[in-house]
Amino acid sequence: MELRLERVEQKVGPLTHLYPLDLSLVPRAVTVLLGATQAGKTSLMRLMAGLDKPSAGRVHVDGRDVTGTPVRERNVAMVYQQFINYPSMTVADNIASPLKLRREAGIDARVQALAAKLHIEPFLQRLPAELSGGQQQRVALARALAKNAPLMLLDEPLVNLDYKLREELREELTQLFAGGDSTVVYATTEPTEALLLGGYTAVLDAGELLQYGPTSEVFRRPRSIRVARAFSDPPMNLLAASAAPGGLLLAGGLKLDLDLPALAGAALTVGVRAGALRVQGRDGDVALAGSVELAEISGSDTFVHADTSFGELVAQLTGVHQFELGVALTLYLSPAQVYVFDAAGDLLLAPN
Repeated sequence: MELRLERVEQKVGPLTHLYPLDLSLVPRAVTVLLGATQAGKTSLMRLMAGLDKPSAGRVHVDGRDVTGTPVRERNVAMVYQQFINYPSMTVADNIASPLKLRREAGIDARVQALAAKLHIEPFLQRLPAELSGGQQQRVALARALAKNAPLMLLDEPLVNLDYKLREELREELTQLFAGGDSTVVYATTEPTEALLLGGYTAVLDAGELLQYGPTSEVFRRPRSIRVARAFSDPPMNLLAASAAPGGLLLAGGLKLDLDLPALAGAALTVGVRAGALRVQGRDGDVALAGSVELAEISGSDTFVHADTSFGELVAQLTGVHQFELGVALTLYLSPAQVYVFDAAGDLLLAPN
């Protein structure tokens, strides 16, 4: 399916949920809608599905204007944050429901195949209320996949599941999407989830579409500070700087040697991802001296918050590390790993 949004806008009373945007989804690929809560992801999905009509602009499917076409006349599958199943029907009947509506042949075999893919075969004769949350969400996903719709919309489908289930289902979904013919749109607030799903990413912030492209490209070359903030977890460290001959000067007086345009004295912002900061220096690194404000262990990583003369920095260190609060700490950074943004917040330089 080719889905194209042309100058689409959404207002509800005095509130603007989506500012005018153009977006053409890559057919038969996964597009991730990435943004914080109230960025506009659900509003955009509802317009794609036909659940809402845009305040302005047009929606085109395979070259046909479907702006006023309601959802019941479109072939769309949608999975929500809250798993929605038919409570009085067994798992098997839930999955089979879209197939029965179309009176397809081989329903039992299709149900068995989908149940096997999503590891819910033992529960086919149970009612949804007899399942765990993760199992119920698998049922909802299986029913959406059974519909085999050309457009599949998933609105943060894993957000209400525990960490282990989210990890399992992410991996399963990536494999399922890779072998399908549907155009998939997946909304999330988590940059890590976008990177794991791959495909393409559209970054949204406060109702504006900031950037769309291959996920790895958007991550490596965020168009602006707003995109970089949205596509970094923890948020990208941002340091005030000014252009100087042969590079730039951080507000704390440290020079970074960089190949920048001739912008002598111009106000700049340096962006540093948390994973680019280290506690052991290498050749060519610059040192950022400070003290430990907070150290958090999350899974197999340690997040260290340091107070420095350049501002507060967050470093993401691989492994479990112990730090005493208030102790001196020097973080090291390679100039080759920094992002540079101009006074308007637009990208000037990104790591190779």
